[in-house]
Amino acid sequence: MQFNKVNTTLHSFLKASTVILSFLVCTVQAKSTAITNATVYTLASQGILEQATVIIDKGKITQVYASENTPENFDTDETIDAKGRILTPGFIGSMNALGLVEVGAVARSRDSKDKKADITFDASLAFNPKSTLIAYTRKGGITSNIVAPLGGEDLFAGQTFAVDLSGEFNSVIAKQNAVLVYLGAETEGSRAQKLQALDLKFEDAKKALTLKKTKKTKDEKEAKEPKRDEQTMKALLAGEKPLLAYANRATDLLALIALKKKYGIDLVLVGASDAVLIADEIAKAKVPVILSAIDNLPDSFDSLHASLSNIATLAKAGVKVILAPKGDSHNLNQLRFDAGIAVSNGLSRNDAMSALTSNVADVFKLNAGRIAIGKNADLVLWSADPFEISTKVEKMWINGNSVSTRSRQDALRDRYLKVSDMPKAYSK
Repeated sequence: MQFNKVNTTLHSFLKASTVILSFLVCTVQAKSTAITNATVYTLASQGILEQATVIIDKGKITQVYASENTPENFDTDETIDAKGRILTPGFIGSMNALGLVEVGAVARSRDSKDKKADITFDASLAFNPKSTLIAYTRKGGITSNIVAPLGGEDLFAGQTFAVDLSGEFNSVIAKQNAVLVYLGAETEGSRAQKLQALDLKFEDAKKALTLKKTKKTKDEKEAKEPKRDEQTMKALLAGEKPLLAYANRATDLLALIALKKKYGIDLVLVGASDAVLIADEIAKAKVPVILSAIDNLPDSFDSLHASLSNIATLAKAGVKVILAPKGDSHNLNQLRFDAGIAVSNGLSRNDAMSALTSNVADVFKLNAGRIAIGKNADLVLWSADPFEISTKVEKMWINGNSVSTRSRQDALRDRYLKVSDMPKAYSK
């Protein structure tokens, strides 16, 4: 009997959510648009432009005019006067399960992990662009995201994928664009086992490729097609895909850098609490680091050097940094606040902006993250400084489409504040 009550309640919640979602994803058909009189953070060679104009058409940025070069008239469908407000590239989230989880405590709404997952695991097949978290995330000026699976029992956790946050069914931008591995302390066993296994995986794959090149087959048609995991290892060795390695202790980070030098892989460090101890080595090896700006307390013996100033220290050493809260899908919209905290702890504003935009685009090979001709028209017009807590998104474009930031939370607020003859719900 109790089960039936719970089931009925859940059914009612899901039905209400479906009704609310019917108007949450609200995009307006792309128009050619001139955004004038804007303070434009291009994150490109033009730097910051005052009273500038950006033209978008057919989903792309077609012109970026400095104030002195701006023509008097524009052949566009609409003109929007920014009135001096800040225009930035859309922010890019990363390393979270957005679209793969709805309610963390409900197992049937989680699709980021499977015990059979291996290096070929493609979680993009389960991505839900209609998740209520998508519109909520857009409130933080985030227009695209790198989604990361949690893996299973295999050494490799699977591969990340890139999505835009338009809420449309075609919002997956790139599948299987980076390989994930989780390293570090083990509850049972030694960290050395995984590091050794990773080294041997690359060594075996390299030997197999070398053997294949030197071996002459009698009939090329009889040559076997490489298995999917072999194709992925080949892509890693060729530098076609980055290896995203979660690790914190300095010795693990140095071991990974050694693997990069040994096999020529495109390495990206994730977490990396001890990175500040070897900042110069990381910079010299040209290894990007993805880390949290607010990770200032150790959660293990591997992260004793977690600090609010870590990102600033790494950036000053010449390391390309990317801001990403630890696995957070439900509060990803607060990413810009993390950037503000990093700025207050020594990170330059330009480096903070890059850590949310151009750096992410560079690492994951996205045609976004900068306001420049030919880039995707993923843009955000802000009411004030994006890193200030009181600032709001005035307008947002994804692929040139004007997109709403109205979320399920807004709909619920309006529903329960509405004047009615019925008793108020949740009034106290």
